[in-house]
Amino acid sequence: MSLTGIRRQGVIRLKIDPHYLQELHSRLDIENVVSPYVHLTRAGKNLKGLCPFHNEKTPSFTVYTGENAFHCFGCGAHGDSIGFIMRIENLDFIEAVKTAAEMAHMPLPEDNFDDSLIKQRRRILDANREAARYFHSCLMSDENKKALDYFLKRNLSLSTIRHFGLGYAPDDWEGLIKHLKSLGFTENEMVLANLAKRSERGRVYVNFKNRVIFPIIDVRGNIIAFGGRVMDDSKPKYINTSDTPVYKKSNGVFALNFAKSNNTGKRLILVEGYMDVISLHQVGITDAIACLGTAFTDEMALLLSRYAEEIYICYDNDDAGRKATERALNVLNKTGLKVKVVAMTGGKDADEIIRTYGRERFESILKSAFNEIEYTIEKESSKYILSTDDGKTKFLTEMCRYLSQKSEIERSVYASRLASMTGSDEKSISAAIDGFIRKAQRERNALNKSNRLKEGAQIISGSMTDTNNPEKTRYLSAAKAEERLIAVFAANPDFYKKLSGSVSPDDFVTGFNKRIFEHEITLISAGVDIDYYQFQQEFSPGEMYSIQRILNLKNSVANTITECYDCIEKLKNHTVAVSLNPNEMSDDEYLAAISKKKERGT
Repeated sequence: MSLTGIRRQGVIRLKIDPHYLQELHSRLDIENVVSPYVHLTRAGKNLKGLCPFHNEKTPSFTVYTGENAFHCFGCGAHGDSIGFIMRIENLDFIEAVKTAAEMAHMPLPEDNFDDSLIKQRRRILDANREAARYFHSCLMSDENKKALDYFLKRNLSLSTIRHFGLGYAPDDWEGLIKHLKSLGFTENEMVLANLAKRSERGRVYVNFKNRVIFPIIDVRGNIIAFGGRVMDDSKPKYINTSDTPVYKKSNGVFALNFAKSNNTGKRLILVEGYMDVISLHQVGITDAIACLGTAFTDEMALLLSRYAEEIYICYDNDDAGRKATERALNVLNKTGLKVKVVAMTGGKDADEIIRTYGRERFESILKSAFNEIEYTIEKESSKYILSTDDGKTKFLTEMCRYLSQKSEIERSVYASRLASMTGSDEKSISAAIDGFIRKAQRERNALNKSNRLKEGAQIISGSMTDTNNPEKTRYLSAAKAEERLIAVFAANPDFYKKLSGSVSPDDFVTGFNKRIFEHEITLISAGVDIDYYQFQQEFSPGEMYSIQRILNLKNSVANTITECYDCIEKLKNHTVAVSLNPNEMSDDEYLAAISKKKERGT
């Protein structure tokens, strides 16, 4: 596999041989690529599942096995196997090709392959692995007995400590740095991994000092980050790895590498802290995890949805824990996951309950968990004095508004429960719920009508814009001719070979379409099929949506060489017309355009 260098604006961009991409694409089975991340079910000749790129309750993610492609009708995500790998693993094109090549058991290129980012990520992961070994050895050394005692006093066994790779960062500023240097790591690599920091004067010092250490491991077994906790009441209580090229705290999950293999019931238990997770795992509740960062995020919800169908939220029994529960519920409710909230009775957190009462007590608490509606009823009822008419009215109004967003069966069941709680008439509660449903529908209808009117006005005025090709609005006729030409040449490469002397990228009016055409004729010259995946190394994921739309035009155009001539003539006439507009040109430019027009005989 060879790569050629392309100079663009002073920068050499390496380009993977399109023949290699063609072979790689043919060897990849998109079902095998997608299925580890999405639970797929057969839908005719295609496969469907919940989209891994946005939260949804109804499957709109479709895998087209025959075309080796995917598309989500909910968020618009689409592409081929390599595009899926880029999105799901947050990789650039080169990294995704490497990953895909490993899946397809194809050798990687040797000549001029720009794998600097891949090597950088690997060096960070290697540094993290060596740092984890260093921290663990420090924990087990006699001189750091206080750190090991901290864990032992919290009832952790030595086997649990080894299982989670727990460690200790010594009370000095350079120990880890010297150790990693002895293994060949540079200071810049340590800083990039956030194992160390650099002062304003340029001195490098460790990020973790005099703290017990919790390694954070991804689902592939890589150590991607660390959490460090003080052993007393000093502040800050925790220091965690900042975002690095291998770690993003917005989708960081502690112990998912263990829990994903142990949640045979498709359940995950979401707790707050490292020790909560470890205590639960030690007593055999091995589907416990903790999400990292300051708040539960959409990215975390999507990650968990790949490995579970049901989430139990077991956050701390305090104000902060209740607020965190609310945030997690708001995010998880957008997914197709079943969610239950556990009332942490008998202790402030899972670790305390386990240490005080043991596994059986915690499992009994899990069995009495609220579903999301029951939790909301309990929470809202605590805000009002239900023995008063005013409190009862306000509570029922809030709950009717809330239940109007639920299914018909749920509305019926919980209308009956609200009636029993408040001594109210069930029919009146159901009627109030129906009133909120009708109001919401009227608001949606009004909004849809407003959006249709706006869209119609935009179409009439010609103001509809293509974010990838903003010039299209101004030069709509020429841009359409460009797109048709690209589509016809994609379906009929021989047409371009016959017409290459009649059209060039310089004839294109819009810059975006010009870039597409330049890449297309490069592919035609290389003798490879013109397909979606061949554009991924030159265009961003956002731009690929427009390219797919243009390539799909080959199914609706005439696909004749006469059509190509018509498009070329339209482009050349447009170029002359624009060039002869004296309002947009200097005198010299106008005279030059006149001369060019005479040379063309137009």
